[in-house]
Amino acid sequence: MSALPVLAQIDGSQKRYVRVGSLQSHFSAYGSERAWNNTYYEGLIWPADYPFQDNSVIKRAWAGVRNFRDKNGAYWSHYGVYYTAGAEGIGLFPMELTQTSKFDPPDVFVDGNDLRVIFAGEIDNLDENQIADRIITNVVNSSMGLTMTRKIYAFSQQYHDNYFIKEFTFTNTGNVDWDAEIELTDSLKGVRVGWGTRYSGGREANWTIGDGQSWGKHTWVTRRGEDYALHYQEPITPENPIVDWLRAGFSWAGQGENNAFDNIGGPDLTENGRLTSPHHVGSVVLHVDRSAIDNSDWIAQPVFLGWHAGDTYPDIGDQRAEDAPFMTDLYDMLSGITTMGDTTRLDEEYLTSITDPYDPWKAHNDGGGTNVMMTYGPFDLAPGASITIVEAEGINGLDRHKCELIGERWKTAYDNSGDNGPFDLPNGNQTSDMNEFKNSWVYTGKDSLMLTFGRAKRNYDSGFNIPQAPRPPESFSVESGGDRIYTSWLPSLSESELDFAGYRLFRSIGKPDTTFEEIFACGEGMDNQELQYYFDDVTPVRGQDYFYYLQAFDNGDSNNTDLNPRGSLASSRFFTKTTEAATLKRKAGYTLDQIRIVPNPFNIRQEAFINQPDKLVFYDIPGVCTIRIYTERGDLIKTIDHTDGSGDEYWFLNTDMRQVLVSGIYIAHFDVPDGRSGYRKFIVVR
Repeated sequence: MSALPVLAQIDGSQKRYVRVGSLQSHFSAYGSERAWNNTYYEGLIWPADYPFQDNSVIKRAWAGVRNFRDKNGAYWSHYGVYYTAGAEGIGLFPMELTQTSKFDPPDVFVDGNDLRVIFAGEIDNLDENQIADRIITNVVNSSMGLTMTRKIYAFSQQYHDNYFIKEFTFTNTGNVDWDAEIELTDSLKGVRVGWGTRYSGGREANWTIGDGQSWGKHTWVTRRGEDYALHYQEPITPENPIVDWLRAGFSWAGQGENNAFDNIGGPDLTENGRLTSPHHVGSVVLHVDRSAIDNSDWIAQPVFLGWHAGDTYPDIGDQRAEDAPFMTDLYDMLSGITTMGDTTRLDEEYLTSITDPYDPWKAHNDGGGTNVMMTYGPFDLAPGASITIVEAEGINGLDRHKCELIGERWKTAYDNSGDNGPFDLPNGNQTSDMNEFKNSWVYTGKDSLMLTFGRAKRNYDSGFNIPQAPRPPESFSVESGGDRIYTSWLPSLSESELDFAGYRLFRSIGKPDTTFEEIFACGEGMDNQELQYYFDDVTPVRGQDYFYYLQAFDNGDSNNTDLNPRGSLASSRFFTKTTEAATLKRKAGYTLDQIRIVPNPFNIRQEAFINQPDKLVFYDIPGVCTIRIYTERGDLIKTIDHTDGSGDEYWFLNTDMRQVLVSGIYIAHFDVPDGRSGYRKFIVVR
């Protein structure tokens, strides 16, 4: 038996978060992920630039075996374990959950505040020799003596940052609990493993589609790769980067039967129509060992790849004798013999057109939604023997800019029954049907996701030999000033590399989850050829909030493979992106006569500050004072303690009871510690 490291027991509730690319998520110590965090479904956040982009609902994973004797000598014709938090200490025994980073992430400061302090403890080890930016290692023993080691590889390179490569190694260790003692010494016969994964199509879809989409009730599932055996030796090339023969299953949000409008893409009817659910999300199979002694790819696997009704699965309980029939049901499900689902493309089986209002959950009448289901096996494992399965899980779809453009054009037609276009389709044709227009653009996400899967396949097949972007600067600092905002940084360690080119600085206004624009660049090919490590932003407007990120970039000389598009590569924006605002602040006012309230009158239809429609500013106030807001009849509704020593204070027009201010006349009263006081009137129009 091969020697394995001795690991200590860990708490199954532990998590590690990956935050380096446009796809970000957490991973749990017990070996699978239930996304519910007691408030919302959390995980698989894409694009991570914006809030409410979680796509994960639940991943249910199982392993089963035939003709098994447990540690007490009891015989089971079939035996299984369920990778769930409730099985900890019964069927599952978490042993390790660690995150290894290629390098220390840069320090990021805004006005002296360390923005990285809240992430302390997420990185356990450093390994400068690894290629992936992050590697999660998770080891879980089980009561059948089958130990799962899963490794999750995350990349920040811009063409590979929207997927995780997941390597699952199942070893017959014979260890059925937390201690180092080996309880079982028999071979494991007919081992099968598998998982069903359900997605929501974006957290915002719960509000725009509704009626259970938060848990994926209206989720479609389709598949690809039915003819994988005929194509698996064909290369995926830059000239033909999208192929449909990869073994893949994926989901997106479908029609909700209770909606009176076509909700594909989740158009936001309460705002400008922005598409909130462009997400296409799922997994592609990259490799399956043929056996414990044959590591060639078993091209006939998975044994089942398709869709499965959301909440229909055997309840194997607590591994008691009375659970034996359920163990057999579980094994049959993993074998593809009995399943509440099919290997068909669910959408193509039930939809008659791109605008068909059919609700996907009606295909099986399971209100839990629909899972992407993949199962593997059987494998025979002698003591110490292992098999490895590799998948990539990714997300793609329309970017935020396209979601705005397509959604706004659709909503204009939705609000005007006489608007029949023409509407431009992705293929260059036109239509007079606004729903065909919208849905055609949303469904380009299928090709986008297959493009992602193709890149993941090439990355894995190359031994993770994708071109590497420069490392980010060692630190990045933003300081608010009186007439400018100061940015500065320490050099990237990649400056010594021959293809290093320089730095680019980006800025957003009002909030960090919006479009960033480049405001400065230095280095090769830039107006400023010399490298520098600071930039004074002299264009900010007083009262406005500003956010920044800094990227190191190369000249593209080393990006000369066919693993992704060629050209310049840049460090991930997520390494340096600021989430606290910098803003111009002037010196404190000396007399109460100087105090100004801006805008006054306040009119919600006239946005004074970009991306901050409810913002009101008190200018030239004393450095320390108390501001009390009263209604015209004298009711105190808000108290603001101003203590930062500046002459500015901001308020977002909410009361101490978190109510939004209504139209009316209000009084702001200012109390200074030295006994002085004054007041100003202002008007709110909504």
